[in-house]
Parts: sequence; C-alpha cells; structure tokens
Amino acid sequence: MAFAMVCSLKMQAQDKQSINGYLVPMCIYNGDTIPCVQLRTVYIFRPLKFKNEKERLEYYRLVRNVKKVYPISKEINQAIIETYEYLQTLPNEKARQKHLKRVEKGLKEQYTARMKKLSFTQGKLLIKLIDRQSNSTSYELVKAFMGPFKAGFYQTFAALFGASLKKEYDPLGEDKLTERVVLLVENGQI
Repeated sequence: MAFAMVCSLKMQAQDKQSINGYLVPMCIYNGDTIPCVQLRTVYIFRPLKFKNEKERLEYYRLVRNVKKVYPISKEINQAIIETYEYLQTLPNEKARQKHLKRVEKGLKEQYTARMKKLSFTQGKLLIKLIDRQSNSTSYELVKAFMGPFKAGFYQTFAALFGASLKKEYDPLGEDKLTERVVLLVENGQI
C-alpha cells in the first residue's frame, strides 16, 4: 500500500512538471523517434586582411550598403515574379499592356522616394543585386516588361551617371566580396 502511495505521488509530480524547451517535429530513424531540426547554413570565410585603413572602411561601407539595398532587391524580384505570373493569366496583349501601366505607376509611387535617398554607389549595387536575384540584368527586365524604347532611355540615363543597367553580377569575379557580404547578411551572420 505504501508503495502504491509513493508511486502515485511520483506520477502526480511528473504530471505537473512543465516542459522547458521547444516543440519540434519528430522523425523515425532506425526505429527510434528523434527530433528533426533544420539548421541554417553557416558560412565560414577566411578572415579578411586589409592593406590599409581605406580598404577596411570600404568593406564596412559595402556591408552597410548591402544591408540597405538587399531588402529592396528582394522586394523588386518578388514584384517581378508576381507581375510575370499575373501577365500569363491575362487573355490578350491589350490587357497585359494596361496591367503593366498600372504596375509601373504603382512601382514608381512605392519606390521613387526610397530610390532618391540612395547614394550613387547604393544605386549601382542595387542594379547588380537585382541581376543576382532575378538572373536577368535590369536592362533585360525593363526591355521585357516596358519595351526596348524605355529600356534604352533608362540605360542612357544611367550611363549619364556612370552606371549601366546591362552590368551583370559576377559572384566569382568582380563581385566576389559583394557575394560574400550578401551571403553573410542573408544568413544573419553580420
């Protein structure tokens, strides 16, 4: 009888214990049920060695610029995808052109104020990051959605300021350091 009483007290105490931790999905592995946790990728790069103070400051400027511009490039890429998918559902060219006019007007209203606040360097970086996100240059995107005339106009306008909408993103060459920073920012490591 005493044994039953001790066991019941022990059982009641276990019922009242709270679980500290996280609820995670379970997987069955070799007959055992184990927690399944997806871990994010952690990027490990060699430490950067700067030749001088100027290089170090340029790197931190790049980090700041990527943190400011990268979310915009993701938003723009999402808008491109949504627009393209919606255009596929429209019945004729007239409806597509009408929709593109509305999208262009909406994008100008949404992004003009933000774009005006970007520096020249941030603008050039945005052009490259849009290419990175969409696998198409900004020129190709403008040409596909708005036609060759507007694409040429915007390219000429960008060229006046020393930029190019036709500039491709090169993660293994010229933009290697930018790619490193983008990966670290995406992953929340910096």
